[in-house]
Amino acid sequence: MAENFIGHSQLITTYGPGSMIDLPDYSVIVSGLQDWSFRRREKIEETRLVAKLCQLLDVPSLELYTPPRHEENNTQIAPIGARIFPTWFIVRKSAQSPRNDQWRQRRLVRWDLLQKGRFIDEDGRRQPVVPVRFVCGCRRGHINDLDWRSFVHKSGNTCQRPLWLEERGTSGDISDIYGVCDCGEERALYEALDISTSPLGQCSGNRPWIGQYAREKCTEPFRLLVRTASNAYFPQVMSVISLPEFDAGLASTVERHYERLKTTDDLNMLLNFRAVPELNAAFDGISDETVIAEYERQKGGGHREDVPVKIAEFEIFNTSDDCIGENDPRSTFHAETLPRAAWDPESDLLLAPIDNLVLVHRLREVMALLGFTRFEAVNPDKDGEIDLDVTRAALAETITWLPAVENRGEGVFVSFKKDEIEKWVERPEVQTHGRKIEVGWQAWAEQRHRNRDVFPGLPFIMRHSFSHMLMTSIALDCGYPATSLRERVYAGDGGFGILIYTGSSDSEGTLGGLVEAGRRFTDHLRRALRDNLLCSNDPVCAEHAPDASYEGRPLLGAACHGCLLISETSCEQRNDFLDRALVIPTVASTDAAFFDPAGLDP
Repeated sequence: MAENFIGHSQLITTYGPGSMIDLPDYSVIVSGLQDWSFRRREKIEETRLVAKLCQLLDVPSLELYTPPRHEENNTQIAPIGARIFPTWFIVRKSAQSPRNDQWRQRRLVRWDLLQKGRFIDEDGRRQPVVPVRFVCGCRRGHINDLDWRSFVHKSGNTCQRPLWLEERGTSGDISDIYGVCDCGEERALYEALDISTSPLGQCSGNRPWIGQYAREKCTEPFRLLVRTASNAYFPQVMSVISLPEFDAGLASTVERHYERLKTTDDLNMLLNFRAVPELNAAFDGISDETVIAEYERQKGGGHREDVPVKIAEFEIFNTSDDCIGENDPRSTFHAETLPRAAWDPESDLLLAPIDNLVLVHRLREVMALLGFTRFEAVNPDKDGEIDLDVTRAALAETITWLPAVENRGEGVFVSFKKDEIEKWVERPEVQTHGRKIEVGWQAWAEQRHRNRDVFPGLPFIMRHSFSHMLMTSIALDCGYPATSLRERVYAGDGGFGILIYTGSSDSEGTLGGLVEAGRRFTDHLRRALRDNLLCSNDPVCAEHAPDASYEGRPLLGAACHGCLLISETSCEQRNDFLDRALVIPTVASTDAAFFDPAGLDP
């Protein structure tokens, strides 16, 4: 139903199970995976991601599939189901309020009172309706219709007389909207925002995307939710870059038959595994040496779930090899490490902290949706890992597979010398500036009951801010729109670097523009730093302190829409943890910057 006009990647990032979609006459909630068709979907092999997801969801095994495709001119049922939600509607035509001729009111009606999508009023006229804007939910993803009768009749009287939404202003703001009953009781919708008094009651654990009666225990209070608001649905997506360290298809086959191979290994007959018919058929056409090597890799741990996502990726990118992966159009990964003389021929002081520059001609990114939250987003940490303790809404009652997409594209990888980062962090001026940033983080974490020990650290914030600067510069002439560029920031135990890349779900997915931009890295670096010495909103931007009580920006230092903020689809942290004062001097802070502006052209 919904898939007819929504792209595959949107079903992973925006309109997955549990999300709400506006249709011309009503709104729907996308059904769980149990109502997704098995027709016209493709399996995606990515062993490293599957292992991580099994650990996160505590399931023994699962598979990744693309969302089902709609067949043109097909009269069969839609490949992705949806259910009517919310089930409360308001009549489009407004009437004058009997209480005040300046106020307008609209009738509230239930879905089961409609006939062919229209409400029949007392005069027998068919009135068009639209779904009500307001529902209620909780941070764990549960959602339900707002109980309008109980809310309006706060005295406890729940009469069955007609209900109205009354607008007592011209702005449409929630402070001007009242729920009114013909019995005379009324209540301002603004009162529903006060969570401390739980005006909407306790969450009932409703999961309408799974089924009408699908519920689970929940102790959260219900919160008022505008169904079209940006905080109504936060997908939890995990992504990995396919690495050339092993063949993904072979790795998946070995993993499926791992226990059987282990049995032959225990009997000291691993070299003769083909004597087992099941194994001989599974590895037909693959050499014994290749199978055994992959088995030994997995037996030794390899790059399975015990290695953080980004640490494994950084090890591959930051290699001294001139060529990484196979230079074959059919390969999923091919990168070229540029010699330093190609991008730093004169030993430029500005480039001294840069360690490696890698042009990624081909890469494959696999993204899988594993759950969602509402009201508050939960992003992966600096190593690309998702907290095991995060409470997320499930995509189905039982998880045996997850929707995923694979994007193919290109990118530029830049790594930094670890000793330069460490020397910069130890500077007293940097630590003083860092304590101001940490104050904002602690206040933010306390408000949301988050673990205050997982502050990402100044190296991450500096790399992240630099990444945004570089993306903005590269987007000006790489041939891709800025919104199609994405980032991966590496600032963990493995090392420090950034990957700026783009990808598409089609067979090609690359135009070569990013690789060419990488060859002019020095020019882009200079332009990125020079353009951020001054923001159009300075000195207000430069003087901003990350305090939770000020302007609601506790995770931002010197960062605003005039300098560092970019499209949220491009940023892996939804435009949080940014401060250009850590990268380049600003008008308010001149001594905490990583780069020395003296190296810029006059």
